[in-house]
Amino acid sequence: MLHIDWQQPWFAPWADDGKEVLQAWLDQGDLPQALNQSWQANKPQSAASLANLANLANLASHDASHQQGLRFEHNEAKLEWDFVAHDALPPGAAYEAFIHAHQQIPTRNNAHDFFNGLCWLRFPKTKRRLNQLQAQAIEQNGIQAQRGPLRDAITLMDENAVLLLAPETVWQALQSKDWTSLFVTHRHDWASCQLLIFGHALLEKLLTPYKGITGHVLCLPLPDQLLSNAGTDDWLSNQVSADFLRTKPFTPLPMLGVPGWWADNENPEFYADKNVFRD
Repeated sequence: MLHIDWQQPWFAPWADDGKEVLQAWLDQGDLPQALNQSWQANKPQSAASLANLANLANLASHDASHQQGLRFEHNEAKLEWDFVAHDALPPGAAYEAFIHAHQQIPTRNNAHDFFNGLCWLRFPKTKRRLNQLQAQAIEQNGIQAQRGPLRDAITLMDENAVLLLAPETVWQALQSKDWTSLFVTHRHDWASCQLLIFGHALLEKLLTPYKGITGHVLCLPLPDQLLSNAGTDDWLSNQVSADFLRTKPFTPLPMLGVPGWWADNENPEFYADKNVFRD
């Protein structure tokens, strides 16, 4: 069964929900059930929260029908969702379209889907919005051999995105891939940074960390007051759109280069590896 060191800096922000879900999964042997229990215990109850979800559903439907000229059906009455066993997904059905149509998330008993479930628990509105955008693209173009630029960008955010709150010196060095400036010259500036992994596949990779693991920072600096509370999800879900994602608003970040995340990077020579820290 899954072993996680919750003291690692990349897992620490997920420890509260993660420990609870993992223990329930260990006890029951059923990850969907464990995730549903956590969702039911912690789901938003306020009318404002439900209204926000409804507005996101209406926005997606409006985007599809009016901006793209599509007929796109959505079950707006069902504002809740749940995790189900993966065999609930019919053979040949598109995973994203199934979630959107049924408000059910097919879930396997493995590490990848464990972290995906945690992301749904922490960022339900943003995950829902990404799913709506995927479903719209499928409705418009069908399932093809290649996802296409928009679906690729949605998938990249969903699986590998990182949220970063940082001073301008860090942002400029990161976007120019000036690794020496980013990690050596301005190393002390990282003390005022906050970094949170959004992508579930990236979390899974960090179970067995290695130097080349790369996340993709969403180039959308977060407001100070939102990064560490539920407001992040509200804010982020309203920033994500098809037009925004088509701009490919990501920049790569070698995760183990982050100061304080890996002991070996205390030596500046760590960053001389051009196979990882590429120009």
